[in-house]
Amino acid sequence: MLKKILICTCVLLGAYTHAQKDEAVIKSIYKASLTNGKSYDWLNYLSNQIGSRLSGSLGAERAVEYTKEELGNLGLDKVWLQPVMVPKWVRGAKEYAYIETVPGKTTTVNICALGGSVATPSLGIKAQVVEVHDFEELEALGKEMVEGKIVFFNRPMQADLIQTFEAYSGCVNQRYEGAVQASKFGAVGVIVRSMNLRLDDLPHTGSMTYNDLPLESRIPSAAISTNDAEVLSTMLQLDKNIKLYFKTNCKQLKDVLSYNVIGEITGSEFPNEYMLVGGHLDSWDLGDGSHDDGAGVVQSMEVLRLFKTLGINPKRSIRVVLFMNEENGLRGGNKYSEEAEQKGETHVFALESDSGGFTPRGFHFNCSEANYQQALSWQELFKPYLIHYFEKGYAGADVRPLKSKDNVLVGLVPDSQRYFDHHHASTDTFDAVNKRELELGAATMTSLVYLFDKYGIQ
Repeated sequence: MLKKILICTCVLLGAYTHAQKDEAVIKSIYKASLTNGKSYDWLNYLSNQIGSRLSGSLGAERAVEYTKEELGNLGLDKVWLQPVMVPKWVRGAKEYAYIETVPGKTTTVNICALGGSVATPSLGIKAQVVEVHDFEELEALGKEMVEGKIVFFNRPMQADLIQTFEAYSGCVNQRYEGAVQASKFGAVGVIVRSMNLRLDDLPHTGSMTYNDLPLESRIPSAAISTNDAEVLSTMLQLDKNIKLYFKTNCKQLKDVLSYNVIGEITGSEFPNEYMLVGGHLDSWDLGDGSHDDGAGVVQSMEVLRLFKTLGINPKRSIRVVLFMNEENGLRGGNKYSEEAEQKGETHVFALESDSGGFTPRGFHFNCSEANYQQALSWQELFKPYLIHYFEKGYAGADVRPLKSKDNVLVGLVPDSQRYFDHHHASTDTFDAVNKRELELGAATMTSLVYLFDKYGIQ
């Protein structure tokens, strides 16, 4: 009996000692990020000196050069560029639109072309408008009611959903597939309500698709601000014969060469087991991409910097991957996964930050129950930093191709209530990012990487 008591006591003391050490390391991580962090300075340069970074643009090219140089300055074991061919879509001159009640009487509205859309004819398009809320409603109207008209998709994000990404998922198909569906019934164009929970005058862009539609069957697609969507809907209730005019000037060019930017600290015990942190380096062109996803880029870079600064020697190789072309193609994430598979690399863990730079709340885990329970056992370590949300869920688009039955994929979960005010809009700018919130996110990511590296996956 005494022997059993001694063994139990030793086990408990060992666990307590480990917990104390982990608390001390995590405290040092937060302190270093909040008092001597680099993430905000990096984001300042990325946003204000480089600006928007749409795939194939000069901004994207400069961002690749800048982040590669900065990773090189951290003293990592390896820094390199991974070539990837990406689409090159350009917006052209600013879009213009108005509602016409009678000839000569017009109300200007705010629109922007959706990424990947074809342009309107050089003189624009003017036609009657048919308002729908989903594809079923569109199909019920049929060709007789739709042909020759502009389809107006006006399904708002669901305001009573606390998880704003759930609200986004509930209506984003009208933006992505709206042109394909409307073209089936002879529509000449598509206008989509912006993916935004508040009412304002800002149109929000985003990707759309034509699937395999031939070029001659493709119709222009644009987003309209939520305020103007309300105006258009109200005017249609009063008079279904009003017309909408819009003109866009975008163009799809040939694919161009770009790069994922990668840096690595080689593991001391298991160098062939890889742990990844990352965000996407490209952004849309209306703002400077500070939240989407400049924040994720610099937070991921900061994870490796904090390991180096604090002298944390990881057991496993830790990579930062700054993915290119998440916004309109996911080619960077797919390319990285393909090459990892070709090389036989084992990725045991991948953490993505692509939900903005707001206050971190916790993580989404895509993993086995055993690994999820291990993560839950660390919750107490995060509670002093008000990190409490540990749930199973979606990790991120760029790390998704790395998923296996054994590994752990994680998504950082910041407070998202203000995220869609800025998402894909001209207000996604550096001034919308809070320095302290950004640094808290970087420290939170680093702490989880530290724990999974120390204890491994189950």
